[in-house]
Amino acid sequence: MTRYDLCVAWNWVYDGDFISLLEAACRERGLSLWPVAPDNLAGALELLSAADAAFLAFLDRASEADPRFLPLADWAVGHGVLEINPHDLAVHAGNKASMHLEVITAGIHTPQTIILPPHNLQPDLLSPDLSSLGNAFIVKPAHGGGGEGVLFEVSTFQQVLEARQAFPHDYYLLQEHIAPVALDGRPAWFRVLFCAEKVYPFWWSSMTPSYRAVTEEETARHGLAPIEATTRRIAQVCGLDLFSTEIALTAGGLFIVVDYVNNPIDLRLQSAAADGVPDETVRDIAARLADLVMSRRHSLDSLSRPGL
Repeated sequence: MTRYDLCVAWNWVYDGDFISLLEAACRERGLSLWPVAPDNLAGALELLSAADAAFLAFLDRASEADPRFLPLADWAVGHGVLEINPHDLAVHAGNKASMHLEVITAGIHTPQTIILPPHNLQPDLLSPDLSSLGNAFIVKPAHGGGGEGVLFEVSTFQQVLEARQAFPHDYYLLQEHIAPVALDGRPAWFRVLFCAEKVYPFWWSSMTPSYRAVTEEETARHGLAPIEATTRRIAQVCGLDLFSTEIALTAGGLFIVVDYVNNPIDLRLQSAAADGVPDETVRDIAARLADLVMSRRHSLDSLSRPGL
């Protein structure tokens, strides 16, 4: 039997650079990596089924978009391996309606939000009071990413009713637009990455989708420490090891989480794409993930030593 330390499932063509960095980080620590992509998925599942291969830890960057990878996640659950972003928690975190309620309970500021039931359960709805959302608001399905199904300039409930039919089995969120304050001439909108207890805050916005790290001097001068604290609270809520979130600072001084939990996260290198993540950050994330696997291997090794 071939035993790998880490299996990573991936199916996004732009993940290649990240996989290379992860493989290098594993190699530096004496760990073995088993990348499973669409072209070798069937063979990998056959090996696992025949007990000709196994792995110690698992990172899933594929099954959300391609259910053919779900048997890998099932194998990981059934064999008690270290799941980086456990599958059940990842599925739960992907539900924006559920996460909205949980982050509020955790004391985190969110946009004014109205949650509507799926169209297939309640096709006919009376209009709720939309006044708290402003003259124009955002409509988004509870599941999915990349902006799929999201409408940004909705002003009537008739538009909402029509939008719900795009994903009739999903809950929908109606949310107010959040206007960030300007700091140093740029919007105080931040995309924050979280990996294995480390927080990486970046200046970012949909208008200027390029990552620039928030410096310690900027954090002190503008009072941005709540970004890290809020991200850590989100990590406690969702239970994931690797995710991103988006936080905006308003003119009223509130740090509002405008996009709760994104997984899997975009890890394209900035050297390859202008809107990618800085290379050194992706390299550090790869190293931290490899360290998680190394810690797991050390723990298992210590348990297997005679006399322990």
